[in-house]
Amino acid sequence: MASGKRSFISLIIVGIATIIGLAFAWYAGTGGVTSGGYSVMFICALIAFGVNWAVFVPSAIFQTEKYYDLVGSVTYLSVIATACLLSGSLDTRAIVAASMVAIWCIRLGTFLFKRINDSGHDSRFDQIKVNPPRFLVAWTLQALWVIFTAAAALAIITASTRVPLDLFFWIGAAVWLAGFAVEVIADRQKSAFRKDSENDGKFIQSGLWAWSQHPNYFGEIVLWAGIAIMAIPVLSGSGFLVLISPFFVTLLLTKISGIPMLDKAAKKKWGDDPEYQEYRKNTPKLIMLPPGK
Repeated sequence: MASGKRSFISLIIVGIATIIGLAFAWYAGTGGVTSGGYSVMFICALIAFGVNWAVFVPSAIFQTEKYYDLVGSVTYLSVIATACLLSGSLDTRAIVAASMVAIWCIRLGTFLFKRINDSGHDSRFDQIKVNPPRFLVAWTLQALWVIFTAAAALAIITASTRVPLDLFFWIGAAVWLAGFAVEVIADRQKSAFRKDSENDGKFIQSGLWAWSQHPNYFGEIVLWAGIAIMAIPVLSGSGFLVLISPFFVTLLLTKISGIPMLDKAAKKKWGDDPEYQEYRKNTPKLIMLPPGK
């Protein structure tokens, strides 16, 4: 009975998440270019759910999470490609925004896919991949994540009115570049740290990780904020909803699936270590600050 109830609740969550994603895209896409009577942003939302649900089926059958993160990247590429193809002639702002998302998702997707191949599994899915409805929630939420996160970029690409390059573009591009650099450097530093056998059983507190407990997440939030800044000049009416993008990423990483999960695992592993306690006490949780500040 308990299992059946959890499955029922999971299906309700799937339904609610789908409605929220499609409704958001419907209203945020108002004023943008259309295709077949629907806004291109709404079509992109349909594709986001479709890609994830399609891959969910074989993943549920074989009870594997191996391709989850990779499909996240494929979803981004699919919606960005669709937006570009259906939006007619693109200006520099749109081309740059599309390229930014493509570069980010290809880099992160391959990094995460390699990591799960090296480790053999992702512990986040140990309990849910054996229950199809609960597993479906994860795939549906991934589609919702793509819709909200890529919203500002999609607004730029699908804008019905093109705006010449301005201060918003250059500031946004600079912010994106800084965030992307931080995320890449932080990921590489942690990968190198883990590969060194002398660090077995230790936690990283060097490089950018001396500036923040989660510098890679800080970088990701910053890069999406950069794209949101670039989008401001092309927005109007309900289109301003897409500015939720960096705030959604912040909420996701700081309150739901990012920092809370990692902190719980770290406390379990090093919670009694005085050096770790000192690190947590003196190092900012997210925002990067020079050591000792």
